[in-house]
Amino acid sequence: MKTRVAFGVGGAAFVILALFVFPPIVAQLCMMALCVAAAQEFTAAIAGKESKGLQLTAMILALGMSWASARDSYSVYFTRAMLFIGVVVLFVILLRCHKHMGFSELAGAYFGGIVIPYLLMSLIRIFTMQGGNGALYLVVPLLAAWGSDTCALFTGMALGKRFPRKLAPVISPKKTVVGGIGGIVGAVILLVVYGAIVSRFSAISLSIPLCITTGIFGSVLGQIGDLSFSIVKRKSGIKDYGKIFPGHGGVLDRFDSVIFVAPVVELLLHVFLNLGL
Repeated sequence: MKTRVAFGVGGAAFVILALFVFPPIVAQLCMMALCVAAAQEFTAAIAGKESKGLQLTAMILALGMSWASARDSYSVYFTRAMLFIGVVVLFVILLRCHKHMGFSELAGAYFGGIVIPYLLMSLIRIFTMQGGNGALYLVVPLLAAWGSDTCALFTGMALGKRFPRKLAPVISPKKTVVGGIGGIVGAVILLVVYGAIVSRFSAISLSIPLCITTGIFGSVLGQIGDLSFSIVKRKSGIKDYGKIFPGHGGVLDRFDSVIFVAPVVELLLHVFLNLGL
């Protein structure tokens, strides 16, 4: 527990520095590294730890996709290119190794090397949003995902015995329905408070409708993301995706909810800001 808490505090401090102090390139490079690590973790979970070649391929694809999907200009063309390149490269590998490799391993490498990096890089696309206030916007998906998770945990601890109905008893026996509801309510409150502070002390405005909407969708999708990656671990027979974060596991153990939350927050921010809401 001490290791978990210490790393959590240190990690939070680094995130703050990366967002508000260091040059933007630091945050971008860090996210690219996380995407590469996530690709290796997911491919290893689906294809097995012995699939070194497939893991390496997924990592290279993740590096390309994370670079392509974060470009300020022509990003749509780079992204389309990586979608196609990933298909071709992995099917070539399948054609050569079909005797000891199936389509499920191929699909796992594609999801890990192409899909996950594209979704995770929503954080950088938010960070580089126009107006130079991306760091303030970037807090929104992180608060929606991790704030919801924290609120769900404490709500479940406080009310779980009184309202013991399980949210997903097979996938995650400790999660309760009341905890899930507490996560939604907590995320909305946290984002409304954050929006009020940002609107008061900065040049941008995060409206109450935006904060409520991102809080609800972010919390629900974050919990779905958490459960989704948990069932992959259960099916794969592993406890954690990795050990890159002491006390927390791998990238996918820490960012499972963020992977689902970041893209929808990116979309909602563009919609609300373009409509002036």
